[in-house]
Amino acid sequence: MHEAERAATVVRALAKGLAPRVGLILGSGLGSIADAIEDAVDIGYQELPGFPASKVAGHAGRLVVGRLAGTPVVCLKGRAHLYEGAPAQALQVPVRTLKLVGCSTLFITNAAGSTRRTLKPGALMLISDHVNLTGMNPLIGANDDNFGPRFPAMEDAYDPELRADLLRLATGVRVRLREGVYLACLGPSYETPAEIRAFATMGADAVGMSTVPEVIVARHCGLKVAAISVITNFGAGLGELSAAHERVLDIAATAARDLGRLIQAWLAELAQTAP
Repeated sequence: MHEAERAATVVRALAKGLAPRVGLILGSGLGSIADAIEDAVDIGYQELPGFPASKVAGHAGRLVVGRLAGTPVVCLKGRAHLYEGAPAQALQVPVRTLKLVGCSTLFITNAAGSTRRTLKPGALMLISDHVNLTGMNPLIGANDDNFGPRFPAMEDAYDPELRADLLRLATGVRVRLREGVYLACLGPSYETPAEIRAFATMGADAVGMSTVPEVIVARHCGLKVAAISVITNFGAGLGELSAAHERVLDIAATAARDLGRLIQAWLAELAQTAP
């Protein structure tokens, strides 16, 4: 069996018949959003075949199944990163597991640095598109036709309808949400001032070290995707708040309150529709 199939078997056995509709991947400092999940079943990544574990602070390495705002969800608290040495193909397993347990939509969050002086720490940015500068692609190698095509399209990788819904709901819950382009680097070093200027010229509004590999895998296997970056710092050369992981976690934890309200509003609306 494929590792994702074996991991999905474990999740289904422990989920007590719950069929998740939405998968959530929570980035640095944002794991508290999962605390609101009801009837939660908590599974460590070490119990899930093929799940790469993260050893970075702010990434708990737990999978939680339950209901959030009335919608059945499966939530990944933390992620592995390419800079930790995980093979790019290993990042297929968590996302494909979400697909196999029944999810049709993936909602991703991350902490990111701003490339624009007008996009300040604490802001929430709905990702409209991305630039992949990691030098990696999780689909490298033999294609598994059971999940998707050899050459998947990435146009509208971030679902336009989901983005429209989130922008509408953000107004209703008084959360300021703007759209922008996310650029992914390999890391783990933060960017230089020259790189930040170059990324802005390329059209990027925020920069981070995650998310894009997961989006590629999700779109390959047919999941709809929405993603939000919590802006935790200015990029190098833009402001007095330099990038430091401890500060990133602090700002992300504060912004998680607004992000959590928005996610719950979206899931509550989703719960009123048929699966």
